[in-house]
Amino acid sequence: MSNSGNSDSKNKLPFYETLHNTALRAPSQSGVYMWRNPSGTVIYVGKAKNLRNRLSSYFSGNKDIKTRLLIANAASIEYTTTGNEYEAFLLENNLIKKYSPRYNICLKDGKSYPSLKLTREKFPRLIKTRNIVKDGSVYFGPYPDSNALETFLETLYEIYPLRHCRKMSAASPCMYYHIGRCLAPCKDKGCEPTYIEYIEEIQSLLEGKGEETSKKIEAEMKKAAQNMNFEKAARLRDGLKALSIMQNQNIVESFDSDDRDYIAYWREGELISFTVMQMRGGKLLGRDNYRTSSLNEDSELCAEFMGAYYTDKNEIPPKIYVTENDITENICRWMEEKYGTLIQIISVPEAAETTAEDMENTTKERGQSGTGLALHRAALNMAKENAHEDIIRLMRERGDFPAMRELQEILELPRLPVRIEGFDIAHIGGKFPVASLISFLNGNPDKKNYRYFRLKTTDGIIDDFASMREAASRRYTRLVNEGKELPDLILIDGGIGQVNAVHGIISALGLEIPIAGLAKRDEEIYRPGKSEPVCLPKRSDALRLLQRVRDETHRFATSRNQQLRTKENTVTPFLKLPHIGKERDKILMKTFGTLKKLALSDEAQVAQSLHVRADIASDILMHAKILFEEQEKKKEEERMSLGLPGTTKEKAARYKLNSDLASAALEVASSEEETSSTEN
Repeated sequence: MSNSGNSDSKNKLPFYETLHNTALRAPSQSGVYMWRNPSGTVIYVGKAKNLRNRLSSYFSGNKDIKTRLLIANAASIEYTTTGNEYEAFLLENNLIKKYSPRYNICLKDGKSYPSLKLTREKFPRLIKTRNIVKDGSVYFGPYPDSNALETFLETLYEIYPLRHCRKMSAASPCMYYHIGRCLAPCKDKGCEPTYIEYIEEIQSLLEGKGEETSKKIEAEMKKAAQNMNFEKAARLRDGLKALSIMQNQNIVESFDSDDRDYIAYWREGELISFTVMQMRGGKLLGRDNYRTSSLNEDSELCAEFMGAYYTDKNEIPPKIYVTENDITENICRWMEEKYGTLIQIISVPEAAETTAEDMENTTKERGQSGTGLALHRAALNMAKENAHEDIIRLMRERGDFPAMRELQEILELPRLPVRIEGFDIAHIGGKFPVASLISFLNGNPDKKNYRYFRLKTTDGIIDDFASMREAASRRYTRLVNEGKELPDLILIDGGIGQVNAVHGIISALGLEIPIAGLAKRDEEIYRPGKSEPVCLPKRSDALRLLQRVRDETHRFATSRNQQLRTKENTVTPFLKLPHIGKERDKILMKTFGTLKKLALSDEAQVAQSLHVRADIASDILMHAKILFEEQEKKKEEERMSLGLPGTTKEKAARYKLNSDLASAALEVASSEEETSSTEN
């Protein structure tokens, strides 16, 4: 009775289904989420290691009264993805302070998190503090995990003999000097170069560049373990672990108080989503998403967006960060002339393209926190990821109807391709051939209708045409027999050969389902019986939809093939023999190593190694020879299949079953192409 009542109460909530669907479609990564009421007011802010799991948990099982009230008063859920839990922790705090949500506990100010302070002294100290003072010191952090910070500090003092005292005394050195934990700069004036060298190493470590220091800690740990000093080794191990926790890059808060915006976008055809990350007073205060459409070049989109976005002089920050490919010279000049304010639009290069000059220029921008190129790149990546997620949400909400309408027109389909089914084949040299079937509904993945086929007719044979025929015949024979709905379009990952192979099966079944193939090399679209492909512009919505279907079929097929290979690789061939269990399998693996060596051995060797009677050894040896012959025969079939029409020269070379055979296949295919071109 209670379950029924609970279900009825859910049905009475006007936004329950909307909230639940948002939770189910959230990404599986860290981030911060906000619940809003019907008037748009934020009523709750939370963080999550996995947004989908956390949000879905609100709608499963019996919940307390506070959770039921939250769901009852909410109308929508918004979320911002972050690079890690550390960033989510700090961003949650910033947003709670900004919105003061009804269902949150009021958190302390973000600056109350402990930080590391490198004092500005002749012999600097490294201390933990919660007070940030502009006294010339260098600060690192803040660090939400106070325990990790304490452990890390203890580890540093294990490795580096730094001063502990607040004021250096002219008296005799303190206890730390006598136990070898301090250089005693208060007495030995010649230790300054060594002391400064230690400080520079620690500073590099905290800025994420201290590879040598990390190795030094690891070496000390191993040395302590060898000397049976396990207590010290454990402390150093914990210090390394604490360091890995602390080195999570923080782009949500920094001590650089310069106001700045990070702008990135994600494009799907004409559809574009821009994300603006706003840093104010050293804190990320959330993000704004803007959806629009444009036919402009990618490199000019940011400038076009900024011209429409910045309309108030007081809201333009002194620095705006964009990706390196964005052209912003003209918009920068226009904004300065229009608003009379000096601004910097800074292009951040991709990681692989970073030069020494980029590093030098960025180092000059660094403030007390050591913020540099990596931070700006990470912030732009976060903005881009949020823009991508916004595009995914938009396409789920509206369906990809522009792409479907364009596809219907270009391919002259009898109806709108609401349901598209895609096929791809995956195998390694003919082994574990798998056909994937994925389904798109209204232009979006419909994962409950995904299927895969473990192919039988082409096991050990590389023939994509035959593989496609088997997968299509099994799929559509079943749909016809069960009277189920047929797709509006079948998409094949391949060229005209694969398309015609599937078309033959569809025709034999008496069906009239449109078929198309998308070839990867030039993204050409092939139709049955037509030698000339259809070529679409790169920004075509129809092409984008076909690419999404094709890429998903490839991902699904490859992942299943990898699962089968992993399963096969965990089972040795010896376990397929009679009288062989796990223990004897280990002995055979150690003694012979391969099935071939076992098959070529004699009965006495087998009996002696396994300590079995002669008749049992004879039976094992006989079956080993049979199994080895079957494997060799299968390999020969795989080699011979390289010449079949279902295998292109590229695939023959890629599988590399035998380098000589692959080269021969390439030569034959090339000569055939030359002959064909001469005849034409």
